[in-house]
Amino acid sequence: MDRASLDHSNLKESQFLEPLFEFSGACPGCGETPYVKLASQLFGDRMVIANATGCSSIYGGNLPTTPWKKNDEGRGPAWSNSLFEDNAEFGLGFRLSIDAQNDRARGVLEILKPHLDGALVEEILGAEQQEESQINTQRDRVEKLKGALEILENEDAKTLLELADYLVKKSVWIMGGDGWAYDIGYGGLDHVLASGKNVNILVLDTQVYSNTGGQQSKATMTGAVAKFAAGGKVGVPKDLAAMAIAYENVYVAKVAMGANDTATIKAFVEAERYEGPSIIIAYSHCVAHGYDLKYGFDQQKRAVDSGLWPIFRFNPDKIKEGENPMTLDYKGPKIDVKDFMYRETRFKMVEKMNALSAGTFLKTAAHTAESLYARYQNLHAYYEPSSKEV
Repeated sequence: MDRASLDHSNLKESQFLEPLFEFSGACPGCGETPYVKLASQLFGDRMVIANATGCSSIYGGNLPTTPWKKNDEGRGPAWSNSLFEDNAEFGLGFRLSIDAQNDRARGVLEILKPHLDGALVEEILGAEQQEESQINTQRDRVEKLKGALEILENEDAKTLLELADYLVKKSVWIMGGDGWAYDIGYGGLDHVLASGKNVNILVLDTQVYSNTGGQQSKATMTGAVAKFAAGGKVGVPKDLAAMAIAYENVYVAKVAMGANDTATIKAFVEAERYEGPSIIIAYSHCVAHGYDLKYGFDQQKRAVDSGLWPIFRFNPDKIKEGENPMTLDYKGPKIDVKDFMYRETRFKMVEKMNALSAGTFLKTAAHTAESLYARYQNLHAYYEPSSKEV
């Protein structure tokens, strides 16, 4: 399908876009890969990806084959895997180097302006590159520029010829699981969020260290059995999204494709368009949860309906426009937490081991669901423009 004829933010039309992430070799029914595939459909021809060690780095770099591909024009994601603990900084380095090359290219272009088509130079330097159509137009301009540079015989022209592609927008993505984002790599992730740089972070949240055998992480839900939580996780999960919102200049979304696929696509499009740091925390069902993953999307919906996985989008751009930046994509707890939890072995097995603990976990989970909804409702109310009027 012709990409230019499709509305990329429309649920149905977006699925006619070519995926540049294909056959992953992940576990059957993996909940992470649909989000990676979606990102590749929307932005794959300009993505530069830093991938934390974990499941996504294993199926993402499944050598000697690879699920990442290029399109018919020879464009595709540039992907690399760093360590578990420094992936956020690794991805920030991508952004800083791309920005430096862009600045250098723009400087050399200014020097060569007297020898080139002045109108073309001005168009390149002043180009908006938010929509894909604008990016494609910029690519066409850069191709014309390259043709003109090949005729010029000086060192600046040769330098700019090497740098010209940096005049086209690159989309930097930092990907990894919750073990990386919530735990081992959190210090770096927080540093990157605070940097204000234009990077997109995708957290594939399975609520457990999936790749290394199922250890608990700070994302593990109350009552879930995992390694180092053999009797069920006692504490409540860390609210990474609320911590990111506190910066007020970070785009934050919490999504679950099985509960609201339209909101998920909107989150990806808005995050990539936002000129600053963005983080998308994506509910990802996993074999470690202990049920048939053909029901994965059904369980995602139950997680949201129970209130244990609030889905929303916080867009700082709306603050500048005088609008409410907080969009709640769910209406609060609608089902008992038990209806979600006890369909999965990780929660259900506690009942057989210690019925008293199991009952306590259910009460704590129900309280968490209510408090999360109150937290995000309060944020929505706080940012409502009418509440600021005196």
